[in-house]
Amino acid sequence: MSELNNTVLKILGNGKGILAADESTATMTKRLESVDVPSTPENRLLFRETLFSSSSMKDCIGGVILYDETIKQTSSKKNTIPKLISDTGSLPGIKVDTGAKILAGSPDEKITEGLDGLRERLKEYYKLGAKFTKWRGVYNITKNYPSKLSIHSNAHALARYSALVQECNMVPIVEPEVLMDGDHSAKECSEKTSEVIKRCFEELIIHKVDLKGIILKPNMILAGDKSKEKITNEEVAKLTLECLKSSVPSEVPGIAFLSGGQSEIESTENLNLISKHNNTGFIMSYSYGRALQQGALKFWSKDIKDIEGTQQIFNHRAKMNTLAAQGKWSKDLEI
Repeated sequence: MSELNNTVLKILGNGKGILAADESTATMTKRLESVDVPSTPENRLLFRETLFSSSSMKDCIGGVILYDETIKQTSSKKNTIPKLISDTGSLPGIKVDTGAKILAGSPDEKITEGLDGLRERLKEYYKLGAKFTKWRGVYNITKNYPSKLSIHSNAHALARYSALVQECNMVPIVEPEVLMDGDHSAKECSEKTSEVIKRCFEELIIHKVDLKGIILKPNMILAGDKSKEKITNEEVAKLTLECLKSSVPSEVPGIAFLSGGQSEIESTENLNLISKHNNTGFIMSYSYGRALQQGALKFWSKDIKDIEGTQQIFNHRAKMNTLAAQGKWSKDLEI
């Protein structure tokens, strides 16, 4: 078993999941301002440190994705942030793309940038303690999209990124996110997601990426947020499992879903049903940002000095998702 495969199993084993705390400064500013907290480096660090030092880190969170600002910060106890995370038994990771920009040749679509200088940045992050990385490609569904250009360009970028990450002895999270914005049906979401994922793996194989040393971070199969179609949680689980079973090579050890705009409860319930019916051979878990943090952020904003109370809210959400990753969650466990 390779070192990279061991890292994947450490992150996703025993129902553990990933805390996506890699919001850019601009995104984190929006989140803090939405709850009337000034977005200063100190406040951004205080909220994140509150989560990273919570008791659920040990039992529920196998990895934390950081942003460039955060991985270089020092905690209130004078530890580096990667050290604070690794002391809990969790692994520090880092978002390495530089964001989605307009795709030349298809101005309504996006291409993720950040390959220039990536090898050097990866070496720096590895020295700072990062064990895994993240890169997100985004695709929108309409009658004409995602286009072949978008599917091919983003798959190529994800593969080049992954090859460079493994060269630096870290695990790449491959995140091709088919957005839920739009009025498309769940069937359309499934078809497009399958096409996107298959193309990603074709490119990963061409680039000689070790599939046993990656984590796939896909969207669940959902109807668009403006769709008239009503789809049950059972159908979400069934369609998601069918899609992944037909598109993901069996060598891939683990799949960690993004929440993609679902509410905290919805993302937990869907993960639980996916895990319960999981007949794929893949570990299924979560890599959630808002769906892990939102409740804690709202509580914390009322009194940013109430560390313990904020941690209780976060611990509960992390525990619920870890139970869901094992198919053991039920609604009556919610507060």
